[in-house]
Amino acid sequence: MSEEKKFEVNNGHNQDEYDASQIQILEGLEAVRKRPGMYIGSTSITGLHHMVYEIVDNGVDEALAGFCDSITVTINEDNSITVEDDGRGIPVDIQKKAGKPAVEVVFTILHAGGKFGNGGYKVSGGLHGVGASVVNALSEWLEVRVYKNGHIYQQRYERGKVMCPLTVIGDCEEDRHGTTVCFKPDKEIFEETVFDYKTIKTRLRETAFLTKGLKIRLIDKREMPHDRTFHYEGGIKEFVSYLNRANAALYPSIIYCEGERQGIYVEVAMQHTDAFTENIYSFVNNINTPEGGTHLTGFRNALTKTFNDYARNNKLLKDSDQNLSGEDIREGLTAIISVKIGDPQFEGQTKMKLGTSEANTAVNQVVSEQLTYFLEQNPQVAKIMCEKSILAQRARAAARKARELTRRKSVLEGAGLPGKLADCSEKDPEKCEIFIVEGDSALGPAKNCRDSKFQAVLPLRGKVLNVEKARLDKIYANKEIQGMITAFGTGIHDDFDITKLRYNKIIIMTDADVDGAHISTLMLTFLYRFMPELIKQGHVYLAQPPLYYIRKNKKLYYAYNDAERDNLLAQVGKDADVQRFKGLGEMEDQELSETTMDPETRTLLRVNMDDDALSELDLTFTTLMGDQVEPRREFIEENAKYVRNLDV
Repeated sequence: MSEEKKFEVNNGHNQDEYDASQIQILEGLEAVRKRPGMYIGSTSITGLHHMVYEIVDNGVDEALAGFCDSITVTINEDNSITVEDDGRGIPVDIQKKAGKPAVEVVFTILHAGGKFGNGGYKVSGGLHGVGASVVNALSEWLEVRVYKNGHIYQQRYERGKVMCPLTVIGDCEEDRHGTTVCFKPDKEIFEETVFDYKTIKTRLRETAFLTKGLKIRLIDKREMPHDRTFHYEGGIKEFVSYLNRANAALYPSIIYCEGERQGIYVEVAMQHTDAFTENIYSFVNNINTPEGGTHLTGFRNALTKTFNDYARNNKLLKDSDQNLSGEDIREGLTAIISVKIGDPQFEGQTKMKLGTSEANTAVNQVVSEQLTYFLEQNPQVAKIMCEKSILAQRARAAARKARELTRRKSVLEGAGLPGKLADCSEKDPEKCEIFIVEGDSALGPAKNCRDSKFQAVLPLRGKVLNVEKARLDKIYANKEIQGMITAFGTGIHDDFDITKLRYNKIIIMTDADVDGAHISTLMLTFLYRFMPELIKQGHVYLAQPPLYYIRKNKKLYYAYNDAERDNLLAQVGKDADVQRFKGLGEMEDQELSETTMDPETRTLLRVNMDDDALSELDLTFTTLMGDQVEPRREFIEENAKYVRNLDV
């Protein structure tokens, strides 16, 4: 090929050139439809639900400003969403700069709204003025109704474009006010357009806890109707009680701190339980900050210093005793830190970490002052907290010795890999995967049918330790957990380093029955509590072995649950030979390979975490794996209908 024809021509221009003709100008909301992930995170089910939150948050901002008492969210039969609030109603008069009604500006122009400067809102979760307009751009259609000035105003949009001018469609009572938004997500944009009731319920419940007195109603009109109302006059104090319902509280009162410093409103609620993990959640203007930030730092510093000072002054700690660490004091603590800031500064685009330095000082001062007062007024509670912290301190020292012993063993034994680990030969972690299997009976078939180049197998003996009921020293001393820690290579807890991960995929492969599901849950509890980053970054999977095989006319079919078995029998005939696999150890090598281990033919379920629902996730693990029977029974009764069929 000649040098002149080296590059292909596109629209008459050499692709090696870069000139003004290649600069695109996207009009209106086209940019949102072109790159939706930039505005709502993704076009997956997570992004779909984010659409609901954007509209709900507008009503919440009205509530934070003192103008809204109730919000109703309805999932309609066609999977459209209706959000109705009784706030002031979006302004309908002409916005002078745009020359259009303000409501039209809000829904059609990015970065337009009442949340900039010192205008409509003192504090707000929506900082960038893109919420309503982005939802409009990514919806097949959207209708907004505004109740204001004794009139009902309405406007309709389709894929972000105005379909008609703002019109008065009727009259209403003079004192009626608010906004109703109804929209249907665009199936051209989203991978999934069916809303999950439980996901929305979790978010709305949390929002109601964080907005004291606000009433939020959720209605689902689809095949399985629901109607729930969330209303908490106690606010975050009730949030702590809700999160602690699956654990035994060490004292009846919830410690509550509230105040304003430097224009920052601070609310903190906390209570210790008999658990061994801490569950602390921080929020800014009702936005969850899973990576914490300055407000969380202020809380931790205040808690540690205030409690140590009190313990010293009141002889709960002897002069010879060392200070209690923050970790010691926070063991078993459930706490909510909520701050309201007029102009919060976040680190990064995701709003996951607060960077406002004044929040550190504000939270520190409010908690220090009011916690000191609480401890002085409640010496018995202070004593219980101190006893719990001292036990935690001793357990942490024992855990440190166990961890150091494990490290010394690893050095003495060379690579230090578990004896029963059947490792792979590939050295690039990105290409490697490890199967965690139940015992030696499953180890044999798994070793026989794996590809030893990139697939490793580690057997566990018996059921894994339930870490929800164990302190760190017992966890480090457990041989099965030691084996996993060593095999994965990352360490756990404070020592965790994901760059040392030896396998890109960690695959939990248990029998397709109730015992197998229990072992999987124990494994997931351990990973969630001590290696959560493995789950966050998508390294944890559940294998899907079949429960039955069906043979008819020399053809073999596999069924993964009772429903699939019945469907297959309906297709091939009831006279087919049906056998239930009693476990992985009873499967032929070829069967195990093609159904469960071969990347070309297997099905894996990746385990995900939703940062928007961490408090509910914590509660789920505590409920299922903790000591309290009643919350677990309630959970099973409520969620049994969602569980896949398992042979019991």
